[in-house]
Amino acid sequence: MTIFMTAAIMLMILLSLALLWREGLCRSFRSFVFALLPLAAVFLLRIPLLPKETADYQMFLAPWVDFFRTYGFEGLSMSVGNYNPPYLYFLALFSYLDMPPLYQIKLLSMLFDVLLAWSVLKLVSLYTENRKARFASFFAVLVLPTVVLNGAYWGQCDSIYVFFGLIGIYCALSEKPVRAMLCIAASLAFKLQAVFIMPIFFVFLVDRRIKLRHLPIFPAAYVLYLLPPVLLGRDFVETMTLYVSNASTVGDRLNYNSPSLYSIFDSLDTALWSEIGVALAFAFMLLVFVAAVSLKRHGRLSGRVTLYLALLLIVGIPFLLPHMHDRYFFAADVLALALCFLDARTVPCAVCVQCASLLCYRAYLCNAYLLPPAIAGFLMLLAFAGYVGFAVAAVFGEKRSDTKNCEN
Repeated sequence: MTIFMTAAIMLMILLSLALLWREGLCRSFRSFVFALLPLAAVFLLRIPLLPKETADYQMFLAPWVDFFRTYGFEGLSMSVGNYNPPYLYFLALFSYLDMPPLYQIKLLSMLFDVLLAWSVLKLVSLYTENRKARFASFFAVLVLPTVVLNGAYWGQCDSIYVFFGLIGIYCALSEKPVRAMLCIAASLAFKLQAVFIMPIFFVFLVDRRIKLRHLPIFPAAYVLYLLPPVLLGRDFVETMTLYVSNASTVGDRLNYNSPSLYSIFDSLDTALWSEIGVALAFAFMLLVFVAAVSLKRHGRLSGRVTLYLALLLIVGIPFLLPHMHDRYFFAADVLALALCFLDARTVPCAVCVQCASLLCYRAYLCNAYLLPPAIAGFLMLLAFAGYVGFAVAAVFGEKRSDTKNCEN
């Protein structure tokens, strides 16, 4: 097992170096050494966390792998867990390997941590040629506390759907609409929380970065990603509507340890505010869409402005929606970090986002609150207000032609 883990981590380091080389950041001996040392450090940081088992692993992930050890890939034709099939493909594969599933699950998340860092590097590279900023953006993702804890400690897979979501945004911004639709479909195929990222694609449609003819790619790709269980005998409609049938597993409390609006106001009427919260989230999305149409009409819908709108949606939707869980701001954590390398003034907002999420992570992982839950909610509210201000400033401070012509 130790040999396998060592080999897997070495391969991840090599993949990281290859991605940096591909971006022109690791092509000399000096830059190679400069990259290798921090890469070794970020993976060494994760190693002590790998043996940790959380309740989520013990109650869900481990039994799911045991299920596939009994039925193999044929188990995909049956009902197991509340995750969509693409993640279960990996669990089915892990069931054939003779090593504890805990390490396999966490190593998979660590692999996507690397790809997530690369997606941030690609986004940052669209708007700056500064080598130090681009280089630092890659490593900043790998040491972001919630990224480290989410995969290496918690054994969660949020880095997978956020990677596909952010690389989809990158593809749309770099005029690659087909790839963008394939990526956002993959994001949703892995996790329902991709719905926090998906609304920005309407803005891409307004900005004509995505055309109407590209929209059918999304459902076609989604069906393709979920097809293997159907081919093995599972009902087609049931497979394609798993998110609908699993809606009851979300829970009926207004807040599940997330830094949302309902962590600040914890004594609201649940039934009433469940409806109000959904209405507020949809109203907010509609407001962003109307703003995007107006900005396009006045020639002010630049790529940078679109990124701010994306972050507003990724923060605002889960902040307003009821029934949110602690990890639902993972995409916000990462995109907020990315924007720091494009505008250093946003650093305080990114710190607020990260601290809000981290307080909620700490409450779950340590089974105790470090600070009252309302503090996390206030921090997220401050960050949200700040990003509204920065988005407005970007609208009036930038021209439409802000995207540099970089090698994509």
